[in-house]
Amino acid sequence: MNTRIIKHQTITFFIIITLFASCSKSSNISSITDDVVIEVNPAYFLQAGLVESITKVNKTLSNGSSVECYKIVSNNTPTDHTQGPWCPTNINDGIDKGGIWFEGGKLYDVDGPFIKNLAAFYSNTTWKLYNSATGEINVTSTKEGCLAAARPDVDPNYKNYCVQCQPSYFPGIKKTYYIPVKPIRASAVTSIGGMGAMGTIIGIAFNGINFDPPAPTQAILGAFTLAPFDDAGGHVNGVTGYHYHAATGKSTKIKQTDGHAGMIGYAMDGYGLFERLDESGNESTDLDASRGHYDSKRGYHYHVAFAGTNSFINSFRGIPGSFSVTL
Repeated sequence: MNTRIIKHQTITFFIIITLFASCSKSSNISSITDDVVIEVNPAYFLQAGLVESITKVNKTLSNGSSVECYKIVSNNTPTDHTQGPWCPTNINDGIDKGGIWFEGGKLYDVDGPFIKNLAAFYSNTTWKLYNSATGEINVTSTKEGCLAAARPDVDPNYKNYCVQCQPSYFPGIKKTYYIPVKPIRASAVTSIGGMGAMGTIIGIAFNGINFDPPAPTQAILGAFTLAPFDDAGGHVNGVTGYHYHAATGKSTKIKQTDGHAGMIGYAMDGYGLFERLDESGNESTDLDASRGHYDSKRGYHYHVAFAGTNSFINSFRGIPGSFSVTL
């Protein structure tokens, strides 16, 4: 769930989310040319997650340049891991019955005891998502409940609820990504943190699921609701369906032959997205402000942040492509 959710319409609609580098905060970067620039490799994507074959098309980017992009159309269904669970149903449920939550840069299991302890966890006695007599947790269990709770103006009837939206509530979603075949380094980085809720996505996993900007957890908590993520770092809303807010190691990765961190997808500017830690459990110490660095084998690429930070990267070094959703 995130606050991009809009009220359900009974007619089919089309939402276009385009990435404009010129519309966000930016800062100057070095004009040094990379010796090695790695192109996007379409063979890395899981065929089962695609609606159609990946093709090349010409697109105009935000800087006005017409470039060759890959058109990737996803069916929004990960085939490399299960989706959910999100909310436990009883305060005695174990960690296998719920998902995860981010708070203060840390990652927490959302089991029954976690839900029971929310008043103490957030130092506010208003929190009470369960029935004291039965231990039953208030969980949205219908599409209507999902839409009423998973919106900026939470329906008062759904305050103090654990909010989960099932993928089955929004069937037939298609996501279309246009990503430059060869990354184009921008003259200034494009900040991600300041972008609006409908302004951008970070990138695409090899299973076709989008990496999203930080979830608006404070808005969620303001209504005394909790909208957990599953163990893969994903949850569902009515705008983009299932999407990730953290990289937890559940989706497909491309192992590197030199012990480097595995590759998990591409950012929307075409640069590779890699795990945070290498095979020895170490994090790179030379990452720039965008969370990227350069080597001669992979060219410039990003390393995602720790899952508990509710983020992936901080900014785009290149010029991003575009993204749209058909519901």
